[in-house]
Amino acid sequence: MNTLRNALKRDRPSTGLWAALIFLVSLNLRPAIAAVGPVLTQMGTDLAWGEGVQGVLTAIPLIAFAVVSPFVTFLARRIGIDMSILLALLCIAAGDFVRSFGGNVGIWLGTVVFAAAIAVGNVLVPVIAKRDYAGHVAMATGVYSGCITAGSATAGLISSPLAQMWGGWRASLAFWSVPPLVVAALWTLRILHNHKTAGETDDSGDNGDRNTMANVQCLTSAHRPSQTDQSSRSVFARVLRRPMTWYVTAFMGLQSSAFYTMSNWMPSVCTSIGYDASAAGVYLFIFQGIGIFSGLLIPKLMNMRGSQVCAALTASAPMFIAGLGMLLLPHLMPVWAFVGGCAQGASLVVALALIALRGRDSAETVVLSGVAQSFGYLIASLGPLMFGVLVQSTGGHHVPLMVFTFVAFLQCVVAVIVGKPSKM
Repeated sequence: MNTLRNALKRDRPSTGLWAALIFLVSLNLRPAIAAVGPVLTQMGTDLAWGEGVQGVLTAIPLIAFAVVSPFVTFLARRIGIDMSILLALLCIAAGDFVRSFGGNVGIWLGTVVFAAAIAVGNVLVPVIAKRDYAGHVAMATGVYSGCITAGSATAGLISSPLAQMWGGWRASLAFWSVPPLVVAALWTLRILHNHKTAGETDDSGDNGDRNTMANVQCLTSAHRPSQTDQSSRSVFARVLRRPMTWYVTAFMGLQSSAFYTMSNWMPSVCTSIGYDASAAGVYLFIFQGIGIFSGLLIPKLMNMRGSQVCAALTASAPMFIAGLGMLLLPHLMPVWAFVGGCAQGASLVVALALIALRGRDSAETVVLSGVAQSFGYLIASLGPLMFGVLVQSTGGHHVPLMVFTFVAFLQCVVAVIVGKPSKM
């Protein structure tokens, strides 16, 4: 516990503009990934990669999320949450740069580095947002979720134009090493400011330490149940035995799979049917950007007739419709980008809400969150990977889209099951 206290002594709540910096951090948690889709075909041509190898590249971030997330708490315990965010921002920048200018090996190494760093942000940004906006948690959650989506959509929109202006995909992807460096500089000022003010208000500092330690201990119980007390181990085992745990995990994985598959492969589908790279980027922007609004609207359906079936199915069905549309009427891609975007934004909100609702108490909810997100991202990584493998093996996008549409249908089936509150 002394080690934990020492590591977290500078982790204190911020206010005003200092607190709002967490939203700038959120803006940097997806561009490194989302910028790849619009230039993926260019990368394949330049590097003589088949679609199968491209699929592996697009799956690496999701695998990293699943593998690294359970260990984030070790980093937070050693250097503190705020310092962990600073390190993550620097590693995102470094990973982006190495991916572009580190040669063929650098592409893989850089991707692993920035993906692992993003995993740190995925886990800790909600903790800081809830700590610094304790009286406005719902607002803060909505804003940082919207910032994550906005960052992703912006990267998808301008990635291809940047590649055209700057002579290739390497410079375009390297651009995304700059924003995290800027935010890292601001975050350093925040840490210095908090350290300076900590000595002026000892009592407030003690409260900040206790709040931060509670958040880290919450993360620890989620990701390291085997090292907690007997009661925590019992909760972990009980959650694993519940069928609902695996329904929630399946829903999380399927909706994430759909989002990342389309984020990486929609531009390729668009160019295969005659759209240019700029138009493909616009459609990807529509797909990602509209999710901000659908995510804000779907909570209104979260308690229809005492269950979440309506919300889960309403959020899932549009992706199935979009898959069918891309198969049968591909030249209406702007429509299917809009419809699919409605699904991905709403589905993420439903998935996160189901984690909170299906835990019987706070301890179960923490464990359920860890299981659903770790295993869910592993499931999600299969989406972009299999899409690429199928494109390469079949020589076109028809079969991959058929499989994608079938997976979207499975999400609808799971939505009906997971939407019914379980008494088990």
